[in-house]
Amino acid sequence: MELTDRIAEMLEPSLQAMGYDLVRVQLMGGSRAVLQIMADRLDEAPMTVEDCADISRSVSALLDVEDPIKAAYTLEVSSPGIDRPLVRARDFERYAGFEAKLDAKVPVEGRKRFRGKLLGLDSDGAVVMDTDAGELHIAVADIARAKLILTDELIAATQAAQDGSKVA
Repeated sequence: MELTDRIAEMLEPSLQAMGYDLVRVQLMGGSRAVLQIMADRLDEAPMTVEDCADISRSVSALLDVEDPIKAAYTLEVSSPGIDRPLVRARDFERYAGFEAKLDAKVPVEGRKRFRGKLLGLDSDGAVVMDTDAGELHIAVADIARAKLILTDELIAATQAAQDGSKVA
C-alpha cells in the first residue's frame, strides 16, 4: 500500500467523525516535503479557514502519534476549491453536466488527454465524458488526473450552492 493511501486510511475516520470528507492526500517532494490534505464538508457547505484549522489540528495530532513520514515535512490543509480535482467515482457523478479535463494513465483511442462535459458514470462504473472526439468511457482506475474547468456555469452553480441550494 502506498504511503498516501495509508495516511488517507488513518485520517479518514477522524475526519468523517468531525463532519468532513477526505478528498485527497498528496505528498509532494522538494527541499522539504509537503503533505497536502484536501477535504470537503459532509454537509456540502463551503469550507472556511476555521474548518481547515480544525482539520489541521486533528491531522497533526494523528500524524504525531502514528509518525508515517519519517522526514521533515510541511502539512498543508485546503479545500478542493471551485475547479476541484475529481478523484472518486462519486465526484464524477456529483459534477455531471460540468466541463472537466482528464488525463488517462494509458492511451484511450490514441489519446491520453481529454476535455469535455462530464456525463456521470455508466452501468459498469466507468466515467462518461462528451468530448470533441465523441463519448469517452474510462474506468476511474485508469484516470491519472481529472479536474473541473472554471466556467461561468460552474461559478453560478457554486454560488447557488452557497446561497442554500445544491450543486448539480
